[in-house]
Amino acid sequence: MSGHSKFANIKHKKEKNDAAKGKIFTIIGREIAVAVKEGGPDPSNNFKLAKVIEKAKSNNMPNDTIERGIKKAAGDLGNVNYQYNTYEGYGPSGIAVIVETLTDNTNRTAANVRAAFAKGNGNIGTPGCVSFMFDEKGQILIDKEECEMSADDLMMTALDAGADDFREEEDSFEVLTAPADFDAVHDALKAAGIPMISAEVTRIPQNYVTLSDATAIKEIRRILDILDEDDDVQAVYHNWDEPEDDE
Repeated sequence: MSGHSKFANIKHKKEKNDAAKGKIFTIIGREIAVAVKEGGPDPSNNFKLAKVIEKAKSNNMPNDTIERGIKKAAGDLGNVNYQYNTYEGYGPSGIAVIVETLTDNTNRTAANVRAAFAKGNGNIGTPGCVSFMFDEKGQILIDKEECEMSADDLMMTALDAGADDFREEEDSFEVLTAPADFDAVHDALKAAGIPMISAEVTRIPQNYVTLSDATAIKEIRRILDILDEDDDVQAVYHNWDEPEDDE
């Protein structure tokens, strides 16, 4: 794993997200539309929708905005045609990058993702070309300062609920699960009153790559920034050992 603080990274990402609520709400709005189309507008009978609503609330999405999104999706079922696509490729110096998208126009999205790689001296590869370098894991990060439970008790709570691993960092705790066990572990920690700063099924690099060349660093930042600004992009994973003070 990376030698730097995962909490610093998540705080950095959250600060970026907080400055771009419009995109977050767009992303979640699309997820609501897909969930309603697949399982209906009632979260008590639609587990996927219930999880998206929980995600929306954790991102401070207003309740009325959530409700409007559900009603809009329920009344527009025939026109909801969002599609998930994943792109894999390489940034400068062979940095592995995975881009997950949710779009109503795959041609537009594919062109935008390809352009983002090209502008940073990278290139799109074939499906599976870099995903083998990542492990899919449920990851929960907990701020030490916000957690009143002792490390030992927290570890036992997580492991008893089905977690695979528990790690103590300088400023945070990290709980890792198999994707299938994520919901059970998350719900157990939530029931125990554990404040979580991040909880998601994510892709974790098996190894990280450090860049020292200024041009390569500028190029990978360019790729990530362009992708971050694209409303069709749901998530980006990479194995660049990004400095804590990266802006």
